[in-house]
Formats: sequence, C-alpha cells, structure tokens
Amino acid sequence: MAFLTPLALLVGLLSIPIILLYMLRLRRREIVVSSNLLWRQLLQDREANTPWQRLRRNLLLLLQLLILALLTLALARPYITVPAVSAGRIAVILDASASMNATDVPDGTRLDDAKRRAIDIIDTMGADDRMTIIRAAAQPQVMAGYTGDRAALRAAVESVLPSSESADWNAALTLAAAGALGESAADAVSMIIISDGGLGRAADLPPIPGALRYIPVGQAGDNLAIAALATRAQPNQPPQLFAQIVNYSDQDADTIFSLRIDGALATAERYTIPARGSLPIVSAALPAGFTVIEAALTRPSNSPFVDHLPTDDRAYALAPQTDARRALVMTDGNLFLEQVLRIIPGIQPFRGDPALGLPGTGYDLYIFDGWQPPVLPTDGDLLIINPTVSTPLFEVGGLIDMSGTIRVQRGDPRMTFVDFSAVNLLRYKAVRAPWAEALIEADGGALLLAGEVAGQQIALLSFDLRDSDLPLQIAFPVLMASLIEWYAPPSLIQAAETAFRPGAALALRLPPNADALRVTLPDGTRRELTPGSALVFAETGQLGLYRLEALRAGAVVESALFAVNLFDPNESAIAPRLELTLGGTVIPQAGAVEEIGQRELWSALALLGLIVLLIEWAVYHRRSRLRLAPVR
Repeated sequence: MAFLTPLALLVGLLSIPIILLYMLRLRRREIVVSSNLLWRQLLQDREANTPWQRLRRNLLLLLQLLILALLTLALARPYITVPAVSAGRIAVILDASASMNATDVPDGTRLDDAKRRAIDIIDTMGADDRMTIIRAAAQPQVMAGYTGDRAALRAAVESVLPSSESADWNAALTLAAAGALGESAADAVSMIIISDGGLGRAADLPPIPGALRYIPVGQAGDNLAIAALATRAQPNQPPQLFAQIVNYSDQDADTIFSLRIDGALATAERYTIPARGSLPIVSAALPAGFTVIEAALTRPSNSPFVDHLPTDDRAYALAPQTDARRALVMTDGNLFLEQVLRIIPGIQPFRGDPALGLPGTGYDLYIFDGWQPPVLPTDGDLLIINPTVSTPLFEVGGLIDMSGTIRVQRGDPRMTFVDFSAVNLLRYKAVRAPWAEALIEADGGALLLAGEVAGQQIALLSFDLRDSDLPLQIAFPVLMASLIEWYAPPSLIQAAETAFRPGAALALRLPPNADALRVTLPDGTRRELTPGSALVFAETGQLGLYRLEALRAGAVVESALFAVNLFDPNESAIAPRLELTLGGTVIPQAGAVEEIGQRELWSALALLGLIVLLIEWAVYHRRSRLRLAPVR
C-alpha cells in the first residue's frame, strides 16, 4: 500500500494535544462542609486535584485517537495497485443504443451493467490518468471531457440515459479519436468500448488511431420483434395491413400478436415463431375510416420463452394516404384545362360529358367549365369556370367588357405566385357571392372568387377561358396549381411516408394560414417551432405516435400524425458479440490484466471514521446520563 499525499500523515500529530488534554485536569474548588464525615472523601480526591495525572485507560480517548488515525489515513489517500483495463488518456465509449435496453443481466438493463463496468474503470485510474466519457447514440455526446476528477467522471457515467435509437458509431469513434490529435504517439489514447457489440457498419471504418479495447455486456439473445408494420390501399378495395414478426433466438417462441385500431382492441392471435425465423401477417381487411393502428407482442402466461428486449414489441401504423384526389372535369373539349390538370401533381382527373349529365358522385373535386348540373354536388369541393346560371350559393349577372387593369390580391397566400399583368381578357360575367373573397378583380367586378360554405371549398372563375389568352400564359398552370393546393393542401410533413426511424430529421411545412408549429411527443412533451427557426424537427428519439399541429394565434388550424418505430435488425438481434472488427482489425475482449491501476481506499477509511465517531458520541452521552442520574 502506498499514499498519494503522504504529507497528510502529519495530521496525526494532533494526537499529542488530545493525549495532553486527558493528562491535564482542572483543580477542584474548595468547599466548606458542615460535617467532617466527608473529609475521607476529600483525601481520596487529592490526587485528582493535581494538574497532571498518570494516563489511565479511557474508552473515549481510544475512540478519539482511532477517529484521528482513520481521518489521517483518508487524507493521505492510500491506494493499492490493481489490474486495470487501460491507463494514460482513456476514452470510454458507452453504448446507449436500443439494444442496451435488454434485461438479460442481473440488476437492471445492459446499460446499467455497462455503467457499472465504466465506474470500475474509473476506480482503477492512476494519479496521472485522464479519462473522457462518450455516450454513443444517434447523436454521440461527450458526457465529460478529459479529466482526472473521479467524482466528475462517476457523475457523468450515472447521467448516461438509454435511448431507443441506433447508435452512430462512425461519429462516436471519430469523436473519441479526436482526443489523439496533438499527441506524440499514435497510441497515446486508449479507447474502451463497452457494448453488446452491435456496431453495424462501423466494421467498415478505416484504421482508428490508439489502442482499442472491448468490454462486452449481455448474456442472452432471446428476443421477438415486430420488424415491419404498414398499411396499404388498393383501388376499390378496403385497406390491408402487413406485419412481420422475427424471432432472433435459437428456440421457437410463442407470442400473442394484438392489434388496436383507434384505441379499441380489434384482434389478438397466438402464433409460434420458429427459431431464427419470421412470420408475415397480412390482414384480410381493415375498417374504413380508421386513423391509427397499434400492434403489440405479449408473452403467453404458459410460455417459457423470455423476451429480453421489450423496446421492439410495439409498433404503430397510420391509415394509408391516397396518392391523388379524384377530380371530375365536366368540359366541352377544353384541351387547355384537361392538359394542365394532367401535369399538376396530387390530382387524378376524370373527364365527363356535359351532354350526358353528371355521371355520379364520390369525387373529391368537381370542375365545371361552362356547364352546371341542376343541383350542385355537396360531397366534394367545386371549381366553376364561366358559371352559367345562378344558384342558392351565387348569382350570375350579365357580361361586362374588360376595361382598366387586373388586380391580384397579393396579400392572400393563394395568390402569392400568380401574375396577371400579361393576361389579356375580352369580357367576363358579373358574379356575386357574399361568402366568397375576391382574389382577382377588374374595374367592373371580380374575376376570381373563393371561399368556404358548410365545409365545402368553392372557387368561381367568372370568364370563359377562350375569351382570354390565360391558357397561353404561365399564369394559368400557376393559378390552377395554387387552387388545387388550396383544395387539398400538402401535408405538414414534407415526406411521402408517415412512419420513420428513431432519430430521423423531418422537414416540416408551415401552412400559409399558420404562424407556428407544435409537436407533441409520445410522452406528452410539447415542442414549438416558429418561422424564425429552422422548420426541421429531429427530436424523434422516442418510439410511438407524434402529433404535429399548425397554429394560428394559439388555435389549431391543421394537424397530422406520424409514427416512429424501431424496425432495426441490428438492434433487435441482441445476442452479444464476443469480439469486434473495426478498421479490418479484430478487437478481442479486454483481458483481465492490461495495465496497472490504482484503487484508492480513502472512501472506506472515511466511512469507517464516521462510524467510530458515532460510537464515540453514543459512549459520551451514555456516561453523561449516568453521572446526572440521582442517587437513591
């Protein structure tokens, strides 16, 4: 045993004044008594009246000297040499990926075990060693920079939280290797990876500077996972569900696969998944109009199989999104209108013959060009070009010759990119609709009106396209695209899918009628994004459903859902790896003896000193009570 601060042993000299205080006694006061029967007692006390006494056995003195000795040793920081994994500059990389949530180790999860291993390394640091702690997740994080402060390093390790993401090992190892910059030797930094070995593509990395060591955690590989969950819709058919369950263990596993549709239990079936196999599940049909499907795996009560990773036992899927809105176009051979509708994304046009009348209902958008049915449909939105007769919704007047200039309401978001400055118009009709707003006007009246009636969006173009050169101008497809977007605005999420991996960054869209976006995470936490910040949301580390809401003055004007599922075979295959391959080099497990470390004993000595202090306090107070007790 040696000492890191041997000069602290001088504190032991305080034992001299303690002993002197016990040898020195105060004189007793002389008291006049009424009887000489007490003289004998006074004679016996003569010895006590002398200032110096022979040191006698005293339990309190022994306890106080013992306390001083223990505290002196603690201040001197004694240590013993023990085997250590590494020494010098050490980068400890803690795996905090989804697989580290596995419960196949005693006392918690794999991450808990990894943290205990990291603290053991901290406890064996030498006096000149420096260590950094790095958390490996989707975004690697330095929990503590290079320091020799063991308390700070322990606190950094304890603060490492688990995640449901796949770790970016390329970034984590690059971050650790940055500690070697500026060192004289290539192996000046030792990297210690504490993980279950699921490093994914990190095996393809180039050679990494420094000494690499690997400490594996985990004991078993038994795990069932929902590897896929998706909905699909075929034309004229009810939506279907596809799911896949994968067994990553070496034994057959029984499970109950349950589905909840919009919160209500729809089905629960028992399946047997073969060892190292998978089971695809295709539902016959799903109810129309559903929003969310939640799938879950549950262990049957009589099954001996133990699923060690619950993180991938639940998944979510949303109702399939239709690729295009169905639009019925009733026109008498207007090729310009038909052609522009074909090139605008998000709409599927169907042509009808005005001579045969309205072919039916069930369309998302009705476009009437110079023709109107006797009764306007109410099951879809309307775009009426050159209205012919008045209806309860609007009034059609006579023709007006074009004069003056055309004015576009630039303040309206639907007209942001519409430019009518080069458009020439012969005449138009006087159309009045009290519920509508004039988006394009001339001196005699409105050219384009748009508004909403009882949830139905309606736009009125008050002139015949053939009475203008608008179909020949770039303003025509821009105007039609703007109106189609108004009828069916794009999703708040600028992506075709509605399900993502943990840690994915989502580009969001702020609607023209909103001033902020709010995201509600699966745990109920809310985040707000404003136009002044980048409309990219990357806080998708939690598994589950997220709600995205567009706000205007605090009120919700539009909302959308998206799901985050694990669906990562590298994380679900939890069998621990006994060795790693990085940069073409096989890294075996760290041996029992790699370096010589130091294990300090001061904490145990300080604790023992506190215990002895409590014993001394109890002895002192017990004697005080005995002296004060009345004599009977």
